[in-house]
Amino acid sequence: MSKAIKTVAIVGAVAASLAAHTTTATAQAKEKCFGVSLAGQNDCAAGPGTTCAGTSTVDYQGNAWTLVDAGTCGDIELPAMADGTARMGSLEELNRDLPG
Repeated sequence: MSKAIKTVAIVGAVAASLAAHTTTATAQAKEKCFGVSLAGQNDCAAGPGTTCAGTSTVDYQGNAWTLVDAGTCGDIELPAMADGTARMGSLEELNRDLPG
């Protein structure tokens, strides 16, 4: 194998390795955000009475979480609650919009 072909092969391998590392790092940049998913669209752990993904029963259920891009949880636009109070996502479980 010529020196030029070896160099191209090494450069290609390094580029592939860097691309895989970047993809993995991007995929890991997620966080749990409570109170932002619609009923049945949570990712997991929807609190008492539910088991896992897709088991929340109330829109914006405070004890159900969804994975979102890291740093965006508090910025997700949600409709106000019935009394007009602003509704926001949280990195911690919320005691609002729980099943009756």
